[in-house]
Amino acid sequence: MAEFPGTPDYFGLNKPIGQEYDHTDLKVEGTIPAEVAGTFFRAVPDPAYPPFIEDGAAALSGDGMISAIRLGDGKAAISMRYVQTARHQAEAAAGEAIFGKYRNPYTDKPEARGLDRTVANTTPIWHAGRLLLAKEDGRPYQVDPQTLETIGSYDFGGKLKSETVTAHARIDPETGEMFMFGYEADGLASTKIAYFIVDKDGNLTKEQWFDAPYCAMMHDFTITENHALFPIYPTTCDLDRLKAGGDHWGHEMELESWVGVMPRYGDVSEMRWFKGPKGVSCYHMMNAHEDANGRILFDQCLSNVNAFPFIQRVSGLNIPPWEMEGRLARWTLDMNGESNEIVETAIGPSGDFPVIPADKHGRAYDHGWMLTMNPEMQGPPVFGGPVGAMFNMLLRIDMRGGQMQAMALPPAHCIEEPVHVPSRQDGHEGWLVAVVDEQTGPEDFNHQCWIIDAGNVAAGPVAKIEIPERLRPQIHGWWVSQAKLDAAA
Repeated sequence: MAEFPGTPDYFGLNKPIGQEYDHTDLKVEGTIPAEVAGTFFRAVPDPAYPPFIEDGAAALSGDGMISAIRLGDGKAAISMRYVQTARHQAEAAAGEAIFGKYRNPYTDKPEARGLDRTVANTTPIWHAGRLLLAKEDGRPYQVDPQTLETIGSYDFGGKLKSETVTAHARIDPETGEMFMFGYEADGLASTKIAYFIVDKDGNLTKEQWFDAPYCAMMHDFTITENHALFPIYPTTCDLDRLKAGGDHWGHEMELESWVGVMPRYGDVSEMRWFKGPKGVSCYHMMNAHEDANGRILFDQCLSNVNAFPFIQRVSGLNIPPWEMEGRLARWTLDMNGESNEIVETAIGPSGDFPVIPADKHGRAYDHGWMLTMNPEMQGPPVFGGPVGAMFNMLLRIDMRGGQMQAMALPPAHCIEEPVHVPSRQDGHEGWLVAVVDEQTGPEDFNHQCWIIDAGNVAAGPVAKIEIPERLRPQIHGWWVSQAKLDAAA
């Protein structure tokens, strides 16, 4: 590959790889459970060309690659392909980068004007037999789940009006419907939010638009059995800053946070706004559900400021991680009361990448999993990802107040976001599948895929699968069972 800048976005675990490959019969230590049969799809940002302009948010702009770790019959295989977005194809034709800063077309080269800028690098989404690669700055791309070849940009048969689609879809476990939204739905720095519903067969059945209190980064959202929740945190966009060649995002500590709540099948005119604390930030929500009194209990990985260093720099902030007061927070929204104030309760430690069983989305649940940092660190964390430090501990959190379980990794190891594989055994919580990275030198890493008993994470992996290639950190993943893949084929 061409030489990349020696900045944190491009060294260590963040070093660009740019390789497509297929490997079968991977070496397995231990036994892959028979129930773990399917494909672990991973979205991996990996820039194909060095940037021509300095970009603090470069960690978010790598070309999307789709990784497939295929498991079944005790065997494992891995494949990797670029998502052939319009952007990737244009730069491949030019032989160099022609797109400038993250989500700022005013910094592009002239030949990039008018082209779709999304890199489709954040989340693989499986629904109605389709695999979509999504990033919140544009529409998703459809990819063939068997060959990983790109089919093209996807707009739900021409029905979608929003220019953007979230990378975090919510699928109802009973109806099979997919709930999605797009922010900046009609252009840069817009306050317009599009909310839409896709039925179990993949048909877009309803799309509505509303205005947010301000233009904010809305990376995730959530649903309950009866409501849709749209959290707003004060990481904001300013059009004048973009036109001046600046960064898309800044963080405003004096702005309130908000949660918009509406009946999930209702009209946006029924939206009710709850006011939260100033300056807080969240990227990922664990779940939300209604209690017996009709209150909404909304669980999220919250901190008192945006954790991304490049967003803090733009905002004139320099708050170290130990002062961010990260926590798994529960916000209670009283839908029956007159007050629009939020009541917060801390229910877990600092961390991110929360996971719950798919059949509990929007419903009451008694456990979940998330990643965190080992409070008894044995050496420095592995450098990588957009924050600069990778997680090295997996937690199982009991929502009923029971004791947490923890799987602490050895020194120089880190774990990426797991996916959950359900079990057919009564009383079994299923399995977690995740990539684990081991740093063996400044630029040297070994990588494995671990399979972990989800109800006994402290016991460590039941199987480790060797991956014979250098990997870059994924953002999000999705598990698709072999039965679903076969049905779609």
